[in-house]
Amino acid sequence: MNDTAADPSAGDGTGTDPIDPGEFRRVLGHFPTGVTVVTGVGPDGHVGMAIGSFASVSLDPPLVMFCPGRTSTSWQAIRQGGRFCVNVLGADQKHVCDIFARSGEDKFAGVTVRTEATGAPVIEGSLAWIDCDIHAVFDGGDHEIVVGRVRALGTDDTAGGAGPLLFYKGGYGTFREL
Repeated sequence: MNDTAADPSAGDGTGTDPIDPGEFRRVLGHFPTGVTVVTGVGPDGHVGMAIGSFASVSLDPPLVMFCPGRTSTSWQAIRQGGRFCVNVLGADQKHVCDIFARSGEDKFAGVTVRTEATGAPVIEGSLAWIDCDIHAVFDGGDHEIVVGRVRALGTDDTAGGAGPLLFYKGGYGTFREL
């Protein structure tokens, strides 16, 4: 049996659990995720980062969440600004994901943006955008769990003719209806 959750010797939840990080990543890679770019305005201007851990939280009030790495300088700048925009990428925007997955360069060079309610950059051509104020931040181990209060949102039904950009088992793909 390979179900460590059912094995009482698997650890006590105190951070000493004998879960191999590579195996953890491999197994969780079997869950496909949408690809987003979270943008904001920091002290030095526009900032952004590629994020796969995004979800809706509540309809009333309208809340969403994402999980940035605790040490991300982009996240620290967004946190300082207090607002962010989640840009849901289309399959034709893998190059945008690649740009925002890197650090230490001008991520907005060649990327067309506009602003909406919060002033955070909305990436043109994204399938959807969700503009938020930071509502709460929780500890999430080596990440933080950021809950945003939605202030404005929208879609571009002309974007992403090939569907959403998805991440699955370490690679990129898209959605195909059954």
